[in-house]
Order: sequence, then structure tokens, then C-alpha cells
Amino acid sequence: MKHAFLLFSLFSFFTFSQNNEGLIILNEGYYDYSNEEVVEPVSIGVFDMDSQIYEEVIIIDEVRFASDMIVDGDCLYVAADNRVLKYDLYSFELLSQVEVQGVRNLLIHNENLYLSRGDYDYTTFSPIVFDSYFQIYDKNSLALLNELDTINGPKWSTQNLVIKDDLVYVAINNGFEWGNEKGLIGVLDANTFDYLYEIDLGENGKNPDNMMVKGDYIITVNNKDWSGSSISRISLINDEVVTEDLSELSTGCGTSTLRGDYLNYQISGGNSLYKFDFENMETLGVEEGIDLNFYEIIEGVDNYLYASNTDFFSYGDVYVYDDQNNLLNNFNVGVTPGKLEFFSLNNNQSSILEHSFLNQKLIKKINLLGQESTVDQSFGIQILIFENGLVRKIFQAK
Repeated sequence: MKHAFLLFSLFSFFTFSQNNEGLIILNEGYYDYSNEEVVEPVSIGVFDMDSQIYEEVIIIDEVRFASDMIVDGDCLYVAADNRVLKYDLYSFELLSQVEVQGVRNLLIHNENLYLSRGDYDYTTFSPIVFDSYFQIYDKNSLALLNELDTINGPKWSTQNLVIKDDLVYVAINNGFEWGNEKGLIGVLDANTFDYLYEIDLGENGKNPDNMMVKGDYIITVNNKDWSGSSISRISLINDEVVTEDLSELSTGCGTSTLRGDYLNYQISGGNSLYKFDFENMETLGVEEGIDLNFYEIIEGVDNYLYASNTDFFSYGDVYVYDDQNNLLNNFNVGVTPGKLEFFSLNNNQSSILEHSFLNQKLIKKINLLGQESTVDQSFGIQILIFENGLVRKIFQAK
């Protein structure tokens, strides 16, 4: 299938530049499990901070969902269903891929790609059992280097991964087995691949979802048994664990991010964004100016907040707030935008969006009425068709 490239040129009263940065967005799409049908495919889009343009640059066919995406140098790695795919970050060419059943999250350190595993069987309605829930690949060739079996490594499904001082921390939550959630953090030596020990988050720290590093702490957002939520703080000096309960509701997919000296989080189904002081382990209140339910949130420069909103089957939007929570911009993306990540644009490119179409021969321009056009429109919708089959759809406000 040819990749369709969709370009939306967005104009706002608020424009901002983030030092030639781009925002790359993993749209998880929508898979109908009842009919076993991909309704909206997994896709990847790019938002150029300078031009304020969003473009969908990759469509991943024949996968039900995607779970993670990371940028490393000039490459982009994606965990999609039962595959890990490696792309050139600037041409979006698929460089290689490897089949990995149950891949969840990705982490790159030096030349190694670490990944967590876990999955659910929708026919037996039970978790899929793997021989290993933690694997290590060569990031260049995607060859398997090592895997920890359930005797010498995590015994249950794993999720988030972080690294600090050559130690890899992996969240063990057994999240696919209802009623048997775990709350452990496994520790691996990144140089020797030795699985050193596990940190127990305690009864109220079960089901860690999101995990972040801040100074000498690891912070986890936990969904317990889905009937409540909590935040755990693990000292990287002595492994001391402190956990604070948040709510009698879960955080859904762990919607949270470090923002300045605090943590922002949301409760499942709620529109409030909370501010948490992890030094004193207490919620300080609600962030003023924000009243929207988010799926993913991340911090940008100057304490800006980038947040995605979706109904998980028909649309996806990204909102941009400044450090005072003033809304600067919002733009439409693909369905279920689940991972946002910043990256630097190539110094040889004025815009990553133009790079996709370099050296491509334009053969036709079509306006909104389906009529062939010979001129560039100053506003409205125009479709550009290239000789190699790429299609560029441009929307420009008047």
C-alpha cells in the first residue's frame, strides 16, 4: 500500500518556535476486536514548530495497535502490535523490522534496544504467557542479543522502562491478569545484562503504569487493581519507597508527566489536571485554565505542556499550553495519539515536511471540488499527486 501523506497547514493567533524542533506523534488508530478489522490504521505524524504544520508521514499496515515510539539519533523505533519497526527519521523509510510477540515499551541505551513484553488473548480472555518478559536487541541490526527468562528475570508482564547510571529499571505490573496485579521494579545492569534485584512498591503501589526519572528519584504512577491510583517515589540512593494514594479511581493509561519541579496527572475520565509535589508526596491542587481529558501529556521547553485528546475511534487532537496554562495552539492529528516526542530537525532542512517530497515529480493539482488546477491556492484545500504515488493534502486558512 502506498503511504498517504496528509499535510495540514495550521495558523493561529499564537505562534511559537522551539529552536528548530519537531514534535513526532504516534497515532494508535482504532481496531475493532469484535469484527477483527482495522478501522483507523496506526500512523505517525510530525508537527513542525516553526511552520506550525502537521503532516502524517507513515502509515503502518496490518497491525491492531501501537504501544510505544522513541527517537534515537537519525532513527525512529516503533512498537506496533507484534513488531518493532525502525525508520529513517528524516526520509521516513522503513529500514528494518523484527517480529516480537507482545512488545510493549522501548528503551535505547548505547547500542542496545531494551523492550518490555506482555499481551492479552481475546479468544481465551486471559494473559498470554511468555518465556521472557524482557529482551535486549542490537539497535542497529535488530538482532536479539539477550533475553531474561522467568527464572532469571521478571516473572510477569512488564511495561515502562527508564535508565539511570547504567541501570535499567523495568516496571513489572502483570497488567493483563485481572486481580493479580504486581508492583515491582526490576533492576538490570546495562553493561553486563545481569538482573540484579527487584524493588517492591508495596500493596498500594501495584500496577505501575507510567515511570519517570527526576534527580535521585524514580516516580511511578500506579493503577493498583484498577479501583484506585497512587504515586510511588523510589530513592535511587537507598531504594526507599514512599507511596501516596491519589483517588478511588485509576489514572487510566497513566496520564502523567514531570513538569518543572512537579508532576502533572489526571484521573481516568476527568478533565482536571492535578499538580503533585513529589518531594513532600502531596497533591497541591488543580492546574487552572485546563478543563479537558487527555490521553498523553509531555513537557516541552519552558514548562510548556503538550497534550493529546481523543475518543479512541474517530479523532485525535493535540493541545499546546504555555507555563501559565494559556492555550497557544491546537491541531488535528490521527486517531488515538498515544505517544508524543520531541526531536531536532535536520540542520540541512528548513522543514522536515518538505523533505518527504524532495525530488518527487508533481503530476497533478486538484481542488476541493475535484477539479484539476494549475495554480497554488492561497486558502482552502488542495491535493497534490506525485508520480511515485504519494499524495499531499494541504489545508490552509484564509
